[in-house]
Amino acid sequence: MRIKTISAGLLALALTTSCVSKKVYTDLENKYAGLKKENRQLSDENTALSKDKNALDLKSKDLQSQLDKLKAERDKLAGDYAATKNSLDAMKTSYAALEKESGSALDANVKKNRELLAQLEAKEKALAAEQERLNKLSAELKERSARVDELEGIMASQDASLKALKNKLSKALNSFEGKGLTVRQENGKVYVSMENKLLFGSGSWIVGPEGKKAVVEVAKVLADNPEIAVLIEGHTDNVPYQGNGQITDNWDLSTKRATAIVNIIRENKKVDPKNLTAAGRSEYAPVTENTSAEGKSKNRRIEIILTPKLDEISKLLNEL
Repeated sequence: MRIKTISAGLLALALTTSCVSKKVYTDLENKYAGLKKENRQLSDENTALSKDKNALDLKSKDLQSQLDKLKAERDKLAGDYAATKNSLDAMKTSYAALEKESGSALDANVKKNRELLAQLEAKEKALAAEQERLNKLSAELKERSARVDELEGIMASQDASLKALKNKLSKALNSFEGKGLTVRQENGKVYVSMENKLLFGSGSWIVGPEGKKAVVEVAKVLADNPEIAVLIEGHTDNVPYQGNGQITDNWDLSTKRATAIVNIIRENKKVDPKNLTAAGRSEYAPVTENTSAEGKSKNRRIEIILTPKLDEISKLLNEL
């Protein structure tokens, strides 16, 4: 702007003077060149300053944005602080009131807590005693379970032995079955039942030849099974004994018949006599009604009852 004014002045001066010296003209040109150069420098500085101003404006806007954001955060924190302070003041007030009111309640609670602790200690002692008792019972139960298992094993073994014994007797007496002789396993025992028609004559206790053969076969099996207790029972029907001589009644007759069977078994020296027992049951253990000839015939019989010795089982049972 300044260089343009000066140039216009010089031009006007040249026009108003008809003639200027060359020296003056040259000086004016030099001044004009210098002013142009100064003008360009000023223009460049102005451009740089404009760029700096624009950058500063952008930075100012960014700083203003950050300032606004910080003010907003400050205001929010101030609000949160005020709310928290109010809450704290309320809590302090409430705590002070509670502390004031709970002094006596605290003393009561301390006493109650001591009582509860005493009760708890008593219950803990009782619980410990019950736990000790439970442990003892558990150990005892475990021991008894082991004994029960052992007992069941023995009983299963004896049941198998009885089954084998029954099979041996059935095989040995096979030729007599159908002649009033039966073999059965029942209630942990083996029963050999012989009707009197196979063994005795009417009113007699003398064993006939066929019946003796059957008893001898039984004795052979017993000789191979020394752990078997043998009970020989004599049975009659309900008809009263009518004979004379050494027999007085059915009791006497049933006992003598059982003893006769024992004596035949004893002839086998391998049979231990301590395992044998003779008993008379008379008419009081019938297997059927005495209302027919067939029923009476079935009731007149000898029962040889074979039982495993139960000493070991009894011992285990007593220990349970």
